[in-house]
Amino acid sequence: MTENKNIQLVPRPPIVVVMGHIDHGKTTLLDFIRETKVTECEAGGITQHVGAYEVELRIKNKELRKITFLDTPGHEAFSKIRSRGAKIADVAILVVAADDGVKAQTEEAIATIKEASIPFVVAINKTDKEDASPDRVKKELSEKEVFVEGRGGQVSAINISAKTGQGIDELLEIILLTADMEDLKSDSSANASGFVVESRVDKKRGNSAILIIQNGTLKQGMFVAAGGAVSPVRIFEDFKGCTITEAGASSPIKITGFNKLPEAGAVFNSFKNKKEIPAEKQTEKTISAKTEDTTDKDKVVVPIVIKADTLGSVEALESYFKKIKEMKKDKIKINVLRGNVGDINEDDIKLAASGEGTIIIGFSVACPNEMKTMAERYGASVELFNIIYEAEKWFEEEVAKREPAEKTEESIGKAKILKIFRDEKNKKIVGGEVISGKIVLGGNIKIFRRDYQLGEGKIVGLKQQQTDKKEVSEGGQFGALLQTNAGVAPRDTLEIFEKPPKN
Repeated sequence: MTENKNIQLVPRPPIVVVMGHIDHGKTTLLDFIRETKVTECEAGGITQHVGAYEVELRIKNKELRKITFLDTPGHEAFSKIRSRGAKIADVAILVVAADDGVKAQTEEAIATIKEASIPFVVAINKTDKEDASPDRVKKELSEKEVFVEGRGGQVSAINISAKTGQGIDELLEIILLTADMEDLKSDSSANASGFVVESRVDKKRGNSAILIIQNGTLKQGMFVAAGGAVSPVRIFEDFKGCTITEAGASSPIKITGFNKLPEAGAVFNSFKNKKEIPAEKQTEKTISAKTEDTTDKDKVVVPIVIKADTLGSVEALESYFKKIKEMKKDKIKINVLRGNVGDINEDDIKLAASGEGTIIIGFSVACPNEMKTMAERYGASVELFNIIYEAEKWFEEEVAKREPAEKTEESIGKAKILKIFRDEKNKKIVGGEVISGKIVLGGNIKIFRRDYQLGEGKIVGLKQQQTDKKEVSEGGQFGALLQTNAGVAPRDTLEIFEKPPKN
């Protein structure tokens, strides 16, 4: 790319990422700012994709200002999306519900913001509720080393209500002041560059991606490259889906026509013609089947094929399966055969049918009727979801069904002690009679006096009429060497157990 010597630095709007725990009101806050109803359209009422929006604001009769907002999911599984959002943004808003306080994803958001080293403002939401306690939120934040103004720190904390609008103008004013201190500039004469926020397959038009321009200008007729993914700038839209011919720094845009899906989080650059694009390699977001570890031979293997609407959704499901895999590592081996974007197709069905018990998890994608018929014919399992926590709940139940049952010791007999021949610290020689089942050499025992368990032990020697025996059946009398620390006496009862067989 030829160096542009005619640098034209101009102020650019701030990119603001909104973060916080699930259901603390992030999207509702943006709804109020944008005067839209995005929350009502979200499956299950929660954000499951990153959203990028540009708004124009006039606060307290000052000049018109633009802000680009990134709305990130609060659900635990979407941690990678939140991390990307923080790296792209100039400023963060940490939303904490005044009636709920600091929660798991609040803590994660704090860590992500600090790692990205960006300034942030705390929005204490839902202060209109009866059980709201902004002071408790501030105290909990200080325990997480977030010190707000008035409590020994410099982080601004604004009490708001995303439903009534209380405090939102003040919040926006603080955000703009914070951004102004960062002195954000862009070279309007440069070819646009920035980040891929999200990518997906448009069923009618092909591979598309949402981009955030961080510097420069993008014009229709140019080319965009992100890794090995390349697209001409022909189908060029703003965040509302309106066709545009030019976009500047901080603008969220959508480009359709990539030769392959660009990876979410990848850096993109633009070029005046295709010849200027350097040759690059890109790792496709597809996971190949891996060779099984020999240490997994005793585990139940659950093979999975992931198909989702966006790469961010694929990542979220991969993250969730990784967590379950770690939790169940002693019993279950979760093997993700493939994870990519798009509707379920013939290749997915065939891959699932090649292994036993494979599940195709479809998230916000379709499984055409002919694919359903094919899956039934091949015996492949297809499960479709559009809400992340419903997918998680179903999968946990499915894993529980496949999980090997705990093998417990089985009671095989009972015996009554008739006489004590020797009573040492950890060894007892007793005489007794089998009252049900059998007594066996090597068997584990529990020792009872009436209904009270005295202790446990093991039968390490067994005789009947001076002859060594491996077992003595019901009605038979015996002499036994018991290995136990429990004190025993005539009329105590022994319950005999056999260890479960090993696989």
